Amino acid sequence: MKTGFSVFLAVFVTIGASWCGLVLAPALQLGGAKQETILNGTDTYPLQPTGAATLGLQVYRANACAACHTEQACQTGVVCEISLTGLGVYQPADFKAFVRSLFVLPELASYTNAIGASINNWSGELPKPILITADKKIATEMADRLKAVGVKSEMNILATGPDIARGWGIRQSVAADYLYAQPVQLGSLRAGPDLSNIGVRVPDAGLLLKHLFAPGSVTKDSTMPAFRHLFEVRKIGSAPSPDALNLTGKFAPPTGYEVVPTTDAKYLAAYLQSLKANAPLVEAPFTP
Repeated sequence: MKTGFSVFLAVFVTIGASWCGLVLAPALQLGGAKQETILNGTDTYPLQPTGAATLGLQVYRANACAACHTEQACQTGVVCEISLTGLGVYQPADFKAFVRSLFVLPELASYTNAIGASINNWSGELPKPILITADKKIATEMADRLKAVGVKSEMNILATGPDIARGWGIRQSVAADYLYAQPVQLGSLRAGPDLSNIGVRVPDAGLLLKHLFAPGSVTKDSTMPAFRHLFEVRKIGSAPSPDALNLTGKFAPPTGYEVVPTTDAKYLAAYLQSLKANAPLVEAPFTP
């Protein structure tokens, strides 16, 4: 009897702890999530998707797009970028001389050497990035010294990491990005690029539809399968359809025919256009 109760208690505690960790904790953390105010602004983020984009999420899910694409851009850190925006009364040669005068400062030596190299062949065009560092103290020190001699500069915060370098996003993905996504399609495999910011990278619905019908017509040697079941190849009527895809070469339909996207294809394109994780937030800051 005692053994049975001990087994029951152990199972109850195990299941209860799992439920608290996997169900209760996320519900408490995200269940009351609301739109956030954009950093240093008044607009809110994210915006409620349109009806077409909401329906497109279901098409995305039904076609298992998350099997090859993720929607979670990662970053490894942030850096400060100092850019010259105005030289005042000075000429480029004067600024180069000023930078050389900073070489003797031990705390700035490694940075001023890099700045000197970056402006060696600089002819004076502005704005001109001159320093990128993860040390905000150094960036602030440099900005203060520039200001003291009458040179205008601005400091920008940039996210860094492989996904950022690939152009897949401007910053890391955070919980707020998925506020209106039901269900969330994070994905776990990147046979194709991350899509968390595809609406910024490819805002043209026509191009997205071409890629869905014939990936190779947009991206050479693409390994993505063609989703031709989302399109109709039909004879041209009295006039070509305004929705017909502009396909050429080996991707074009037979003479007298046209490729027209179905409603589901349009919904899917609308969903992809809605993926725009490009707002600076408190938990994911950057300078636009």
